Amino acid sequence: MGTRVTLIPGDGIGPEVTNAARVVAEATGVSIDWDVVEAGEAAIQRSGTPLPDEVLDSVRRNRLALKGPITTPIGGGFRSVNVALRQQLDLYASVRPARAIAGEGTRFPETDLVVVREATEGLYSGVEHWVDRDHSAAETVNVITRKASDRIARFAFELARREKRRRVTAVHKANIMKTTGALFQQAFRAVAAEYPSIPSDERLVDNMCMQLVKKPEEYDVIVTTNLFGDILSDLCAGLAGGLGVAPGALYGEKIAVFEPVHGSAPKYAGQDKANPVAEILCVELLLRHLGEREAADRVWRAVWETIAEKKVVTYDLALPGYTQRPVPPSSCSAMAREIARKVPIVDLSQPLPRPTRASGPTGEIDANLET
Repeated sequence: MGTRVTLIPGDGIGPEVTNAARVVAEATGVSIDWDVVEAGEAAIQRSGTPLPDEVLDSVRRNRLALKGPITTPIGGGFRSVNVALRQQLDLYASVRPARAIAGEGTRFPETDLVVVREATEGLYSGVEHWVDRDHSAAETVNVITRKASDRIARFAFELARREKRRRVTAVHKANIMKTTGALFQQAFRAVAAEYPSIPSDERLVDNMCMQLVKKPEEYDVIVTTNLFGDILSDLCAGLAGGLGVAPGALYGEKIAVFEPVHGSAPKYAGQDKANPVAEILCVELLLRHLGEREAADRVWRAVWETIAEKKVVTYDLALPGYTQRPVPPSSCSAMAREIARKVPIVDLSQPLPRPTRASGPTGEIDANLET
C-alpha cells in the first residue's frame, strides 16, 4: 500500500496539470495512493460551497496533499479557497523556491533562492470591511502577531540550516509601518540571535524588489509577511523563467500541501496546452518531503533535460524568448509523458548543463488570478 495523498485537481488548467504530475509521479516508482476531492468552482456546482468539509477532512487525515490552482473571482464572488485552506489548516509557511530551469529563457541562470512567506495573517488574510454605508471607502486590517512572526522566522532559519543555505534575509516595511512592520522585524532579530552560525540581514520591501532584479545571486532564503511574500515570490519566479516553472509548498505543524505558484488560467482550460512543469515540480517537493531524495532528483533532472532539449515543450517554452531556434509546441500531456520517460533513465552523476542568458523578449502562460 502506498502513501496516501489528497489530490485537489482545482479549476481551469488544474485537472490537466495535476494529471500530468500524476504521470510523472508514477514514473518514479514511489507508490502513492491518491484521494481525489474537489474544491473551487467544481465543488460549488456539486456541494454549494467552494471548500467542502470533505476536502479539509481528507487533508487532515492524510496530512499530505497535491493541489492544482483554484480560481478566485476578482472583486466579488466567493472568498479565496486558497486563503481559507491555509487558515483552517494552519498552513503557516508558504515556501516557494525559485531555481533557474527554463533553459535559454532564464535571464538569471544562477538564480537559486527560496521565499518563505507567512501565510495565515497580515494584509492578505481577508480581514476587511466597508467604512461607510455608501461603500465609498473600504479598510483592510493588517494583523501581525508575535507568535506568527516568531514561527515563520524560525521556520526560515531551520530551512536554511537543514538545506545548508548560506543566508536568511528578512523583508519588511518597518520604516513606514512602525507597529506591524516593527513587530515582524523585532521577532526576526530575536530568532536570528538563536542561529549565530547563519548570517542574516534585512531589506525594506521596495529596496528588495530592486535588489532582486539587479543581483538575485546575492540572496538565498527570504522570509517575509503574507502580501509581501506573494509579490516577491512572483518576482523571483520571473527571475527563474516564469510562473509556469514555479512550484510551491505550504507547511503546518503536521500537514504539507504542495501547489504551483501560478493561477488557474481558465481561458486555457481543456486545451491540453498549459505548461505542467510547476505542478510536476510540486511532485518533486512532495517526494523530498517524504524522504524520497533520489526519486525527487530524477524528477528535477528529467524536467531540466526536457526543457534544455526543447524537443517536447509547451507553447510558452517554445516562444522566441525561450529558445533561439524554431520549436513546434507540444501539448501539456505530451510534455508530461516525455518527462516521465526520462525519469528512470536520467544520469544523476552528470552535472546539469547551465542555461544561457536570454537576449530576447519572453512570454509565458497567462496563469492568472491570485495565489
